[in-house]
Amino acid sequence: MNRPANLDVLLQPRPPSPLQEIHDERFERHGVRLLLKRDDLIHTTIPWDTDLFGPVDLYPPGNKWRKLAPNLRAALEAGHDRLVTFGGAYSNHLRATAAAGRLLGIETVGVVRGDELAGRPLNDSLARCAADGMRLHFVSRSRYRGKADPRALPLLLEEAGAVGAYVVPEGGSNALALAGCAELGRELRGVTDVAAVACGTGGTLAGLAAGLAPGQRALGVPVLAGGFLSEEIRSLQTEAYGGPAGRWSLAEDFHHGGYARVPAALESFAADFASRHGFPVERIYVAKLLWALTTLTAAGAFRPGTTVTAIITGRP
Repeated sequence: MNRPANLDVLLQPRPPSPLQEIHDERFERHGVRLLLKRDDLIHTTIPWDTDLFGPVDLYPPGNKWRKLAPNLRAALEAGHDRLVTFGGAYSNHLRATAAAGRLLGIETVGVVRGDELAGRPLNDSLARCAADGMRLHFVSRSRYRGKADPRALPLLLEEAGAVGAYVVPEGGSNALALAGCAELGRELRGVTDVAAVACGTGGTLAGLAAGLAPGQRALGVPVLAGGFLSEEIRSLQTEAYGGPAGRWSLAEDFHHGGYARVPAALESFAADFASRHGFPVERIYVAKLLWALTTLTAAGAFRPGTTVTAIITGRP
């Protein structure tokens, strides 16, 4: 693949993403101020429309760039020209990795959960990955779980044709990624009491909490059922910082049945929020976050005078 000459510029940290105040009576009647941290707009500082690649702004990476950029830099500095990573059929992370690979001229391989998908037409998400040059390798759910087992991973990589590739974990969450996400916390110092984010693998929350100032706290809204994230976040912070970093907690009951489940009530809520406030609400992560914050505010979870910032991680 052709590699652009301005790699160092492309991998520089992005300027702060914009903050937007939202006036919504569901929050204001409880004395809660709501801000949106528009990390979905972080791509506007990345030249996705270039003469080299053509119009590839069909899937901006949004917040995923914070986790990917440190891993991309590490891969390139180590001399790798190929990445392998993991995700489900609707993974934002897979799409962002494929887009970044195309931008930077790095070959990408995506190990996709669910071997039953191999014989079917690609959904829009996986089709976008393929269009950006990602080679997709479908595995059974039981084999997919082996990605976390050091004994099983080498065989999984061999089957995917990715031996020797730089391995980016599912969701991009590792110690390097936390360094990128801590910058998000630092951007919010002095402007909020609570910084809330939807969580898949927990990396963004782990780094966000570490970057916030004392007195601030991070709130995570898991989009998957299972109650496993607390342990994952503690493990990530231990890997990155040697132990706990920052204040954080999880609101566990807002996954709406599991990952990529968008029941009618959530769809209606997301459409209404988008109509009220004039921005597109992504359904798998962002809608669940905003639903959780609206519900928690109504239940009195935030004291009057609290400023809550919802981190908008991506667009539909």
